[in-house]
Amino acid sequence: MGLYVNSRKPQNNFQETVNSVYFVDKTGLLEELIPIVGPGTRAGNQNGLMAGQGNKYICITRPRRFGKTVAANMIAAYFGKGYDGHQIFDGLKIHACEQYEAHLNQHNVVYITFSEMPGGCGTYEQYILRIQKRILADLMRAYPNACIEENDTLWDAFNNIYELEEEVKFIFVLDEWDFIFHRGFVTDQDKKAYLSFLSSLLKDQPYVELAYMTGILPIAKYSSGSELNMFFEYTMASEEKYCAYFGFSEAEVDGLYKIYLEQTAHPKVTREGLRIWYNGYHTMSGGKVYNPRSVAAALTNNNLGSYWTSSGPYDEIFYYVGKNVDDVRDALALMVSGVPVRTRVREYAASSMGLATKEEILSAMVVYGFLSCEQGNVFIPNKELMDQFEEMLRKEPSLGYVYRLAKASDRMLEATISGDTDTLCSILEYAHNTEIPLLSYSNETDQGSRIRAAF
Repeated sequence: MGLYVNSRKPQNNFQETVNSVYFVDKTGLLEELIPIVGPGTRAGNQNGLMAGQGNKYICITRPRRFGKTVAANMIAAYFGKGYDGHQIFDGLKIHACEQYEAHLNQHNVVYITFSEMPGGCGTYEQYILRIQKRILADLMRAYPNACIEENDTLWDAFNNIYELEEEVKFIFVLDEWDFIFHRGFVTDQDKKAYLSFLSSLLKDQPYVELAYMTGILPIAKYSSGSELNMFFEYTMASEEKYCAYFGFSEAEVDGLYKIYLEQTAHPKVTREGLRIWYNGYHTMSGGKVYNPRSVAAALTNNNLGSYWTSSGPYDEIFYYVGKNVDDVRDALALMVSGVPVRTRVREYAASSMGLATKEEILSAMVVYGFLSCEQGNVFIPNKELMDQFEEMLRKEPSLGYVYRLAKASDRMLEATISGDTDTLCSILEYAHNTEIPLLSYSNETDQGSRIRAAF
């Protein structure tokens, strides 16, 4: 067992997930990966499977909090050697797979969480050297006869093992591979070095049994060359394959809600409330999905609230809007009024720090999960995000009339409560003259009808 090679960490993490009250079984993903990995190593369980049935380089891109890390932990926990996964997986759907036993804990897995950084990290060199040194140390301990030296590159070390240890292969599970691109200390030269590092480690290497990567942004959009062109990318907006394993479907939320009612003494969350707050994301297959983290948090806390968006401040939304306020202002006013906006989503736009046009800005917001997209229209998917957009509008005078209308909606509520009809009429006249009625989403029932009317 090592820190990166056949680590216990993903097993422990996935065990906690399985033991949670609001767990949804997504082990069907494993059944789709097994044919790619090939035959298992347990005698009598091969059943004629050939290695390499499908592309062995897979990258899943989704917004934050959509289950990418849970899936990565699951993959490493199932395939990785060094422990017995029966206690985790025997009760899950994958147990019915014909090749279940043949692959359970029978593979070498290199699991890297790229969001982990050394203390006080201020340079790319510090970041990448920590990863390289730890993996190299794992390999030297596990394969003392492979002639690995401390100054070897990782690909040299892996190739030594492959050549000298009877063609030993590895599954690489790389979580949040694009994390480093968002660090302020990383230069353009560092980014090129990082892409070269991943390419040298994975591309056309005989020791790679499977390379499974997750991230937010598409791989090819970071690279203008061919460094990582061996990967097949599966995004929420453009690829149907693997959609079922990220986000919660209506049926899955129904099942969780039933558990919630059975285990909660005084339930305060309604099923309709979950739909209003957390549904609205669209997949290429045409289905709608819920934000999984937010659903689980709402049921656990017995309270509807903003959980996904609590992972980043409202300024994160304004980062994109602020790139070209003039061009985005009208689109934003329509969307907060519940009206979808027509645009062409370009998933690579978010990788550019020089976002300029409305199309690029809205595309970036779709990639990061602030907006959803269906049939060429973008929109704010649910109340959780609507609340964040309204908060931004109330804080940013640069948004002009949209900002003023948001402020007016607050005054309208106060005038209504106090019975001040003169002020209320004045505000309504202003909103009418502006021709863009900013809707209030403080009432859940009204919120639901408005969102439904938009589709």
